Formats: sequence, structure tokens, C-alpha cells
Amino acid sequence: MTAPLLKKTPLNEAHRRLGARMVDFGGWEMPVQYPAGTIEEHMRVRTHAGLFDVSHMGEIEVRGSDAIAFVNRLTSNNVAKLVDGQAQYSVLTTPQGTAIDDLLIYRFSPDHLLLVVNAATTEKDWDWITSHRSDEAVILRNVSAEYCQLALQGPDAQRILQGLSDVPLDGIKYYHFLQGEVAGVKAIISRTGYTGEDGFEIYAAPEKAEYLWDRLLDAGSYGAPDGVLPCGLGARNTLRLEAAMALYGHELDETTTLLEAGLQWICKFDKGDFIGREALLKQMEEGVPRRLVGFEMIERGIARDGQDVYIAGEKRGRVTSAGPAPYLKKNIGLAYVPSESARVGQEIEIDIRGRLTKARIVPTPFYKRPRKI
Repeated sequence: MTAPLLKKTPLNEAHRRLGARMVDFGGWEMPVQYPAGTIEEHMRVRTHAGLFDVSHMGEIEVRGSDAIAFVNRLTSNNVAKLVDGQAQYSVLTTPQGTAIDDLLIYRFSPDHLLLVVNAATTEKDWDWITSHRSDEAVILRNVSAEYCQLALQGPDAQRILQGLSDVPLDGIKYYHFLQGEVAGVKAIISRTGYTGEDGFEIYAAPEKAEYLWDRLLDAGSYGAPDGVLPCGLGARNTLRLEAAMALYGHELDETTTLLEAGLQWICKFDKGDFIGREALLKQMEEGVPRRLVGFEMIERGIARDGQDVYIAGEKRGRVTSAGPAPYLKKNIGLAYVPSESARVGQEIEIDIRGRLTKARIVPTPFYKRPRKI
């Protein structure tokens, strides 16, 4: 059988010209790293700036007088608390209190929301959302093909982007956005991030993707020792792991509840009914059986996703994400363990290719930059 063709972002040829190594990521052909390598890309984001192509992400538009009430029933956080120009992290929940997907919700007005969902789950999310629509006052559109998305991350991100835009970036607070222009291109500029650093996302028409990409690289002095670097999925993963940010399919899935994943902070039980509310309240009352924790290796060894976790000689959990932390110069990871063992300082062992290797539960996030915004 012929393998299905991979989807391509509008920047596919640009990545190839820059020497990116391309891989299959959820059905998309995406750059995993460029010639500088994942470690250098990671370090450049921590110290200067990195530019990511995240155009594979999905976008679903919700319009109508019931837009807020509709999305509030499908997600765990409280959409009604948003004001125009504000974004919110949330989860599409199942009746069991587990995750269909995690997502960002952008509020443009009381009757206009934009949901930004994960690339590999866009079709599943679309089917789930549309299956719950029963009100003519809600209009849904899958507008993923109408956007490219670039993410400029790092301590130099604001300086670089401000040189290309008249939008006052200082006025964009964390998890807020404005509409304006970047290099003369109409765009949505938001400030959320998935790296633990300050940074911005730029949503624009896909035919403008290469132009914006090149302008951002030029403005960031690409090629200079402290210039912006294009970054691939490898650095995106190590950066989000240092910041202990969840990745769908690893820390979150349809078998893991939000309480187990440590996301009680986005479960707004006082907002009224939402899918999974009763299951989550019941779990709170009965007790959460397992919890997500961070760990660092004590003994020599690098833990990897999916490896077993042992406590007192018994298999008691599994690693969801793990690997070297380039900036911290440690080997770290996230894992699910029984709640009674989910305490800082608890020693655990990771089965690394048949050898039980010592690790210790530590506070998360592993890396946290000083907040200036």
C-alpha cells in the first residue's frame, strides 16, 4: 500500500532551503531540527530568540449569540470570564473528565471566539464540537486552512517583533492579543507561548507565511552569534518539558482526568454544568488515584517517554515525557505515580532498558523565568 501523503505547512520549502531535517508529526511533514541542532536551538530561545513554524495547528471559529455558552459547556475553564482581546488555556472534556484535547480560546467579541487546537487532533476535535451543536445561534467553521502561525520566543522576541510592527507590544499582557500588522501584513498577535519564555504568536494568511518568516529572520539577525534561530520540533519539546507544560498524547489523553494531570486550576466548577463536571467532582470527593509529577535523575541515565516507574521495587507508574534538559544540564521527566507517592523528595526508579535507575520527584516547573509582563 502507498503511504498517505503528509500535509505540508506553507513554510515547507523554506524549511528545506534552511537545511531542516523533516519528519512525520501527526500526519504533517515538519522540521525536527535545523543544522545548528536541537541543543543550540533550545539555548538560543532561552538566551536570545527562536522562530517556530506552528502552522500545522488547527483553528476553529465559533460565532453567534450563544458562542460563549456553547464553548463553556464543552470546556473546563470559564469562557465567560474572558474579555475581548484575552486568551485562555482550557481542555475539551469527555463525560469521564478526561481530555479530548487541550486548546487555547481567543475572545474577539461576545459572539466571536477562535479555538486553537492540536494538529493531530484537529479533525477529532471538529467532529466532537460539531456533534454537540444543537443551537442555530452557533455557527462553526474549521478555518485551519486560512491561517499560518509563527511563534517568536525568547527574551529578544519583543525587540525583534516591535521593529516590524506598529502594534504596541508592551500593551499585550500575558494571554492577551491584538490585531494589527507585522511587516505590513494583517495579523493577530498574541502572547501565550509554549517554551517557558516570553514570546509572541503571529496568525496571518498562509500566502504571507514565507514573507513573514524571512522578515522575522532578517529582523532577528539570523546568522549572527546571538541572532534568532529557526527552531524545530525537537527544541519545542525540550523547551516545553523544562517548563513542565503538558503535551497531548503524553501527559493528557482520553484516559487521564484533568485532576490527575494537575489541571484543577482550569476546572471551574462554579461556572455551571460542563461535560465531565460530575465525574471530576466525584473524583475529587473519592480521591485522585494518581498524579503527574516531575522528576530528575539521581543516577547516570536518561529516561524516555513510556518507561516504567518503580517505587520500593514495584512497578507503580509510567513516564510520559523525559529527556535531557539542555539549559538546566540535568536529565528530567514527567510521570504518573500513585497519589500517596506523589511528594517532592520521593525516590523512584526508572526502568531504562532493563536497569532500574534512581530518580527523585522534584517541584515543577523545572525552569521558570522571572515574569516581567
